[in-house]
Amino acid sequence: MEYRRFGRTGWQVSEIGYGMWGLAGWTGSDDEESNKSLDLSVERGCNFFDTAWGYGAGRSEQILGELQKRHAGKKLYLATKIPPKNFQWPSNRASKLEDCFPYDHIVEYTEKSLKNLNVETIDLQQFHVWEDAWAQDEQWQRAVEDLKKAGKIQAMGVSVNRWEPNNVLDTLHTGLIEAVQVIYNIFDQAPEDQLFPLCEKLDVGIIARVPFDEGTLTGTFTKETTFPADDWRSTYFVPENLISSVDHADALKPLLPAGMTLPEMALRFILSNPQVGTVIPGMRKVNHAEANLKASDGQGLPPELLQALKRHRWDREPTEWSQ
Repeated sequence: MEYRRFGRTGWQVSEIGYGMWGLAGWTGSDDEESNKSLDLSVERGCNFFDTAWGYGAGRSEQILGELQKRHAGKKLYLATKIPPKNFQWPSNRASKLEDCFPYDHIVEYTEKSLKNLNVETIDLQQFHVWEDAWAQDEQWQRAVEDLKKAGKIQAMGVSVNRWEPNNVLDTLHTGLIEAVQVIYNIFDQAPEDQLFPLCEKLDVGIIARVPFDEGTLTGTFTKETTFPADDWRSTYFVPENLISSVDHADALKPLLPAGMTLPEMALRFILSNPQVGTVIPGMRKVNHAEANLKASDGQGLPPELLQALKRHRWDREPTEWSQ
């Protein structure tokens, strides 16, 4: 496993982290299988784990707390997120801070996460939605400062809404945010335009999420793929999105180097960017963890392939199904 400095926190985090959404909010999740995958990841050097209270109403946090207990001798960086008070994902331009992150709500859910994780301090707390119009609001600023001062959190981050990488730039200038989590993959390259350069300037750690575009970059979806009604993906992969996503993924397959899978190429594309601190694929199964962790070997993609992949950038606008 290779490690990277995570912005001004100075943490050395594994460049392959662990995204824990699928452990509590998707069909097919199995705690025993998940724990095996988590344990394997720790054994292979993964030390950054990203969860949220919103993943199973705290269940994913509890799973992570149990993992930390099983590996008490190892330093694991635990990252979680505060849900918006109105429980609406994502926020929108009309959203008000008091409806999403008033002072008391920030403190309350940090305390809930501390209990679920069974720790005295959270390495990285994050806002689970965000609007840059809130940048100068003293409510969230005061809450973050108070939580840091009390030792409840070590650092604060923002999880940027889907396809809105610039909806945090003013907030970063406050100096109160140590990390940004953003969708970044072969299709979603827009963070490279403004967000990544500002993060580099301000020494803000970058977490790349959704490396497989919610699954289409695994190459396993077809235009007939369906999901159970209680699975989040059933509302995301509406026909309009699924058909286009499969077409875009299929267009990448002729570029695959011999012996490389599409998921591996997707991860190596992200890791080829030195500005990224860690990437957090979901790894619900042991074979997922085995395959993804192998991508951390210090070997990026060759320049000519990176250049070819740049042409597969797919800029999208938020819509009613893109929560």
